[in-house]
Amino acid sequence: MADTPVRFGIMGCAFIASKVSRAILLAPNATISAVASRSIDKAADFTKANGFPPETKIYGSYESLLDDPDIDAVYMPLPTSLHLKWAVLTAQKKKHLLTEKPVALNAGEFDEIVKACEENGVQIMDGTFWVHHPRTHKMKQFLEDKELFGELKTINSCFTYFPYAYPEFFKDNIRVKPDLDALGALGDAGWYGVRSILWATDYALPKTVTALRGAVLSEAGVILDCRASLEWEDGKTATFHCSFLSNLTTDITAIGTYGTLHVTDFIIPYQEHEASYTTSSRSIFKQLFTGWAPLPSEHAVTVDLPQEACMVREFADLVLNIRNNGAQPDKKWPAISRKTQLVLDSVKASIDKGFEPVEIVGE
Repeated sequence: MADTPVRFGIMGCAFIASKVSRAILLAPNATISAVASRSIDKAADFTKANGFPPETKIYGSYESLLDDPDIDAVYMPLPTSLHLKWAVLTAQKKKHLLTEKPVALNAGEFDEIVKACEENGVQIMDGTFWVHHPRTHKMKQFLEDKELFGELKTINSCFTYFPYAYPEFFKDNIRVKPDLDALGALGDAGWYGVRSILWATDYALPKTVTALRGAVLSEAGVILDCRASLEWEDGKTATFHCSFLSNLTTDITAIGTYGTLHVTDFIIPYQEHEASYTTSSRSIFKQLFTGWAPLPSEHAVTVDLPQEACMVREFADLVLNIRNNGAQPDKKWPAISRKTQLVLDSVKASIDKGFEPVEIVGE
């Protein structure tokens, strides 16, 4: 049993499930045992289209998947509005949970999910790929270098995209349906911007969050575009922009007293097996302002596994440690997810209050 990989059940056949399913098959300590959809034909088609092992079980209901004793963990790519029900049931069935983000519609729902996981001794992790990329660890080393980077002063993050290839997006996509993903661009894209800011600040929550004027909402009240500023008690500041209405952009800029980090593809690297970032340190203009000295430097990081497979591998390691060694679930990942959720809640609250500042009290 100790050498048996973590056996995943896929709960739902959303587009992103194909990417994560591939990651599960690539991870050395995980495998796919079953797929479930509300339609058994859809589950069968999904299994065939993604080249799953021939012994993969196919279920026409989520309940059947959760009742399977041979499933160790569930990957859940369902719409956010369905997370509370199915995440709690997953935990109650003693299945570990890798869930798409946002984890919940608000921190209250989030806490219910985590409470169920804690009561049943199961691991939970949200599916934010990029934080598991080796490049991310290298970038963090630069931010922690007091000689090259100094003290963090400000972070700017952006994730925007315009669905050019999907003309029916604003009518049919779950991301703009208030009964499925009510947070819209804030939940889908803003989650990444908030996570990148928290990552840069060692997950220290800001004191104040203010949504900036100019947010765009659909006729149904779903956020299509918004910006926000964040402030910490020690003077650090941050901004992020998330949108369904602007060209694809995925940037982080972190500025310290001595150095600057730039990355322009932080969510999905331009290439799967190599990712780069740029740093500059103690830069000045040359005499007569003819250029910079020293010039920024580019750093490339090569990987054997794509970032989503690195995520699955790390999640599966935690599950195996619980299963084989009697370890307790790692609380780091739900704590990070909760802080992300709290900031999202504050941005939405600021929009709802006419762009007034919202204080985050406690954690």
